[in-house]
Amino acid sequence: MDFLSQTYIALRGPTGAPQSAQDTIAKLSDRLSPSTLLADRRAAVLALKGLARDCKEDVGERALPGLLEMRKIAKAVLETITQLCEPDDDSKDLALKHTDYVIGNDQAVHVLFSLLGDTHFYTRYATLQLLSVLLQNRRSQVQGYFLKAPAGATSIIAVLEDKCEIIRNEGAFEKLFNTVTHEGGLEGGVISQDALRCVDSLLRYNSSNQSYFRETSLPALLCSLLLLPSNLSLQDSAPQDFALQFWDSQKVVNVSLVLVGSKGSFPQSQELSVFVRGFVELALASNAPTSLKSQALHLLPSTLTLPLSEVILTPYMPPASALDALVELALHGEYNGLYSDSRTKEGLELRSAAVIAFDNFVRKEDVRHAIVQGMLPPQQPSEVPMISPLLHSLCLSPSSPLNIANVTSTHLATILFAHLLSGSPRAKTAARSIKPSSNIPGETLGQGPLFVPADSTPAPTPPEEDEEDAPQSLLHLFAENLSLCFLSRSRAEDDREEREWNRLIVGYICLLAQWLWDDPKAVREFLEAGGLGTVNLIPGLCAFLLGICYEFNREPGRSLGIATIHPIISRLGVDVLLGHMTRVQEHDWFKSIALNPWRNLAHWSFVDFWKSNQRALPDSLLYVSSKTRTITNHIDLLAVTGPSAESAMLINSLKDVIRSQVQEIDALQLRLKELSATEARLADSEARIAELEAELQTSDSKKREVEKEQGSSGPPR
Repeated sequence: MDFLSQTYIALRGPTGAPQSAQDTIAKLSDRLSPSTLLADRRAAVLALKGLARDCKEDVGERALPGLLEMRKIAKAVLETITQLCEPDDDSKDLALKHTDYVIGNDQAVHVLFSLLGDTHFYTRYATLQLLSVLLQNRRSQVQGYFLKAPAGATSIIAVLEDKCEIIRNEGAFEKLFNTVTHEGGLEGGVISQDALRCVDSLLRYNSSNQSYFRETSLPALLCSLLLLPSNLSLQDSAPQDFALQFWDSQKVVNVSLVLVGSKGSFPQSQELSVFVRGFVELALASNAPTSLKSQALHLLPSTLTLPLSEVILTPYMPPASALDALVELALHGEYNGLYSDSRTKEGLELRSAAVIAFDNFVRKEDVRHAIVQGMLPPQQPSEVPMISPLLHSLCLSPSSPLNIANVTSTHLATILFAHLLSGSPRAKTAARSIKPSSNIPGETLGQGPLFVPADSTPAPTPPEEDEEDAPQSLLHLFAENLSLCFLSRSRAEDDREEREWNRLIVGYICLLAQWLWDDPKAVREFLEAGGLGTVNLIPGLCAFLLGICYEFNREPGRSLGIATIHPIISRLGVDVLLGHMTRVQEHDWFKSIALNPWRNLAHWSFVDFWKSNQRALPDSLLYVSSKTRTITNHIDLLAVTGPSAESAMLINSLKDVIRSQVQEIDALQLRLKELSATEARLADSEARIAELEAELQTSDSKKREVEKEQGSSGPPR
């Protein structure tokens, strides 16, 4: 009531006669003086705010100086000045005039930046609105104040960290991107970088801001900044302007920020969005710097469902699917292996990122099985076999002198192939049928698809092979190559060459461990190929592989039983083997990956496999140790007593005991496996029962509510 009465008196004048707007504005402006009571000044400001809509020029001319001098009524003053400076179609020049007057007062602008630190919501919100209007009208001058103001940078950062969303989002995205556009887009300088960094801060780890951002038209603007059409489909090729751009250090920084920002512009369910396609194109078919390609691959969704085999890439290569290009990048590096001999840090990080993207793509077992099936020999003997790049790198024979490029390609190929087989019985079964040609060249790269034969050039027709030179299975080939690696390592001339051979040996063993796990047929084939001769040559990993071979050697006619493993256990000792396995976990390499998997995700899958399964092996080795001690004691007893009929009977009985115990162990292991499967099915059934009970309760409650409503409404009339 005080406000209304005081405003009425101000408008009425001393004689009660109506006054003109100019006279009223003049009287209200006089009341802005510090000598006036606070209540009168507040009433005057609110009245001027109402008059500013229709009398902007008069209010600005008479009241603006007094408004800038006021401090205690921040919200009303700020809103009034915002109305005076906000341009419209009829008063653009007048708004610029008022803006110039405001920013001409250094102290007033510095006060605005300090008000951003005010904890009062309305004051902070009104300050943001006024600064946004001033920045829109006179960008360079306001930016200059921002750089010079004592509280400029800290106050803006405090706003970005405000828990109130309306404060954070007050035009932030639109105005920040307006700044980027005015500065020349991604070709802009430090100002564009700072604006994009603010966008990144707003979007990162903030689902509400990301949802708000997706509802605006800004995602399409992000595409245009990257020169990427916002409606690009799977069948369309990316424009040359996108694939071939000029890059300098500033643009690399700006694009890096855009990539991170675009990550938050689509939900995980929309993996077919144009941004995912853009990441793939940037990484596999552009001249972007290596660091940006790595970043693009890391930003792909962890459950990548984009059909990479259907996306055709063209720059720098004959038309090829994105899946083929991804595998080629992992195996040979950028530009089809042009720089594969020079193993730079950035180049290896890019190839590692490609391995991670491949792992994300093959999460579904159907995809893994399809890829492995594409490596099988042709059904008809007359058909020319296809040489897949992945199969080619897997089958490269270790050669001396050392070929660094081949070692790296084969090592990464073992990681890719392990991703295909790990945890997939169907893929393992298909892999046992792969029989690569023995005529695969050792230095030239075969051109072929990953699993789409129709898109590939057939390999040269190999010469007819004798029965002795018939194609080997992959497991036979791996056992042979592993032996050659050990032999070559023993002949290494320096530490560097020895480390390279160790790299390849580790790759083979990690692959074999994941393949042979819970695959008795593969274990038997590996042992029949002479694999036992390699598992006791190096500690740690080989001890792990030895345990796997024993644990899952369950096929009839098995070649590795207690009697066969006894000499190895006696010579090495169970405690020694378990100690070697423990030292693998204590190795700095193992710890660094286990603690920080994001730093070396390409090897994380094997570390995770080790940690999940290594505890199952010591029990088997300890059981073998106890049985070998019993056998040894009986043998020592026989050596003392000498041969006799009783000794012969004792030996036969011991053999029977061993045979029956082995059969009992096999039966118990089979029963344990069946019980584990039954337990898993029981858990699924219990979960389903819980879901059905919850649905039943919901249905009953809804039924009771309906009955209650019908009962309260009474009988129909």
